[in-house]
Amino acid sequence: MKRWGYWATAFVLSAAVAGMATAQTYPNKPIRVIVPSSAGGIIDVLPRALFQKMSESLGQQIVVDNRPGAAGIIGSEMGAKAAPDGYTLLVVATAHAINPSLYPKLPYDTVKDFTPITMVAQIPLLLVAHPSLPVNNVKELVALAKAKPGQLFFASAGNGQGSHLAGEMFKSLAGIDLTHVPYKGAAPGLADVLAGQVPMMFSDPVSAMPHIKTGKLKLLAVGTPKRSVAVPDTPTVMESGVPGFDAYAWLGILGPAGLPKEIAAKLHGEIIKAMNTPEVKARFFSPSSGFEVIGTNPEQSAAFIRAEIAKWTPVVKASGAKADQ
Repeated sequence: MKRWGYWATAFVLSAAVAGMATAQTYPNKPIRVIVPSSAGGIIDVLPRALFQKMSESLGQQIVVDNRPGAAGIIGSEMGAKAAPDGYTLLVVATAHAINPSLYPKLPYDTVKDFTPITMVAQIPLLLVAHPSLPVNNVKELVALAKAKPGQLFFASAGNGQGSHLAGEMFKSLAGIDLTHVPYKGAAPGLADVLAGQVPMMFSDPVSAMPHIKTGKLKLLAVGTPKRSVAVPDTPTVMESGVPGFDAYAWLGILGPAGLPKEIAAKLHGEIIKAMNTPEVKARFFSPSSGFEVIGTNPEQSAAFIRAEIAKWTPVVKASGAKADQ
């Protein structure tokens, strides 16, 4: 028994030393980052800026591999099946936590098949309306919707998208009946709100703020639990009389399951360092940008994703939402 204890201890120590050595020499070749969306969108631009800074710091090329399609499932499957060596990473967004309840079967386990590294940013969803809608705040909107059940419409980026489910959560918690109008993307949905074809939607600040500033859209509330630094004078949906409303977009970075803790910790540190460079802070995390830092460590990131899955599952089920095929 003593000899077995000796060898067990030696094995643990050698494994720990090997892990430390791996982290010290990592990375020694280019890193691929899978982004499950097209180039140029919100899910793509911030990570690109971070990875450029990380590449400079690490002394290795970081290649962004855009793999759009199926609400991020195509890219996520590639990330889940990659070798857990730190040379393939995956960017995820809110859909990552929505998909388990939206799709009857996924080609990966959203929790077990990934190693969360960090949640990068929170992006508030803004409840915006066309100026012709005769309301100026959430209380007036709820009153109008109750007076005209089913007659008010809201646009979204598509069935099961964050902007759709934010509307469904709003309907449920406010006790009102709104009619959903899905679009093939946020841009065409917002275009019809701007044109007055549909009176309102939940939109990201990057897309909506220019039109709010020119008066082409009315900002009624923000979806985050706390007020957004981008529009600090605008109340949240929750404080406007809809308790429990909590809807926002987010970005995170994961690795495959089995990623060594030392490498996950090193990547976390490099991402946080990149987030705090003056260029990235000025472009993405200034008060006017709408992005807010999350910056969780790997353990906190895992808990965050589990909480998001738990939050959106009942919303999807109650809404009866079906994924666009």
